[in-house]
Amino acid sequence: MKPCILLIEDDKDMRELVAGHLEHTGFDVQRAEDGIKGQALALQYQPDLILLDLMLPNVDGLTLCQRLRRDERTASIPILMITALGATKDKVTGFNSGADDYLTKPFDLEELHVRIKALLRRIDRAPLGSSSHPEILSYGPLTLVPERFEAIWFDNPVRLTHLEFELLHCLLQRHGQTVPPSLILKEVWGYEPDDDIETIRVHVRHLRTKLEPDPRKPIFIKTVYGAGYCLELPKQLDQINQLRGLILTKINKTQTNNN
Repeated sequence: MKPCILLIEDDKDMRELVAGHLEHTGFDVQRAEDGIKGQALALQYQPDLILLDLMLPNVDGLTLCQRLRRDERTASIPILMITALGATKDKVTGFNSGADDYLTKPFDLEELHVRIKALLRRIDRAPLGSSSHPEILSYGPLTLVPERFEAIWFDNPVRLTHLEFELLHCLLQRHGQTVPPSLILKEVWGYEPDDDIETIRVHVRHLRTKLEPDPRKPIFIKTVYGAGYCLELPKQLDQINQLRGLILTKINKTQTNNN
């Protein structure tokens, strides 16, 4: 069965060019020219991946992305934004809205194909722990639950997005070590793009919001300037107990705000 891609793009020429290329390379493509139809088709087909332009009529791409992420029927579908807005602040806004990846127009169709395959590979990846190398799923106060994309953090469940889970898993395998951005991009996103690491920064910021007592002063997910990121977890019971109160206060506050 062919993977299904939903292409939401208002420019007819661009829509037909991209759709034709994807169909030629083995995908089933559904087309939408505006945000309203795009949301309807996303709910109808629940595609394997969504290509989403930002500058759409009726409902813009950022708003649509947020709606798709809030709906449990579409929340886990990978979204690749394609747009002419290429400034760093635009990428940050896109990732904050829930995009998994971001590609700036004009782009090479082969580059688009690479990004799509990387996102689909991440979904179809073998279960954690199935490789010949033992996977670390628990250390100190942190336990990862792959079946639910969830972290048990100081004995409390914390829901994560797929990307947040993959990023945390990548750091957990090397806890106490500095992990360079190039390795994170390769393991989590599945490709090696240019030197723009804003993608990583945004998702690290999201993780800190969920795990750190004060995201502005991280004590667990640390930035090693010029080198990468390091996950430092307490192992001794007395250290864990000292931090537990801070974490529980943060989790309870977050749950209250969400309700």
